[in-house]
Amino acid sequence: MPYVVGLTGGIGSGKTEAARAFAALGVPVADADAAAHAVTEQDADGYRAVIAAFGPRACAADGSLDRAWLRRTVFADPAARERLERILHPLILARIDNEVAAWTAPYGILSVPLLLERGNLLPRVARVLVVDCPEDEQVRRVVTRSGLAADEVRAIMATQLPRAERLARADDIIDNGGPLDALPPQVARLDALYRAQAAHAALEPVGGSPQNGAQPRYARKPP
Repeated sequence: MPYVVGLTGGIGSGKTEAARAFAALGVPVADADAAAHAVTEQDADGYRAVIAAFGPRACAADGSLDRAWLRRTVFADPAARERLERILHPLILARIDNEVAAWTAPYGILSVPLLLERGNLLPRVARVLVVDCPEDEQVRRVVTRSGLAADEVRAIMATQLPRAERLARADDIIDNGGPLDALPPQVARLDALYRAQAAHAALEPVGGSPQNGAQPRYARKPP
């Protein structure tokens, strides 16, 4: 069974760059956002279900899903967000399961922005890796790349776990508050650790009591 490391972090923390650094070392990466996008492509099962649930307003002029409208809607309405999650989560989980089942490397990365907040993918991971940077730096990065106002970015951050709680629940942490060239050495160190842990886990029966009491779907966290 594949050994899966869950990669997460607050908005603007640098999850994408961390995932790329792991991929550069030959580590397979499954991305929950990419899976969500795939299942909602025009005429995909998720697309049809979302249009049926939210009506023609969820459809853009070109017939694709109006993702901006949908983001605004679910951000402002918890009931709408819950409805959307009920539709998409089973499809996303199935797609991720298929990706992970195809891995041949000793371990892989499952990148999930809200891994700790939502929790539905937490049972799929053996270990939680948090990419971290100071909150002011998060805001600066997101404002620079997206054009959102700082208060809009902080409103998004307020829907995520507080930084201290996210760090407290991490098994491993990447400090991404500095220059980009500080990232690869940290990833290389963790890559060696995860390869050793994957080899250790492969020799043991699945079981134990992993994080949050959840039974990992693919491999358990070694002691």
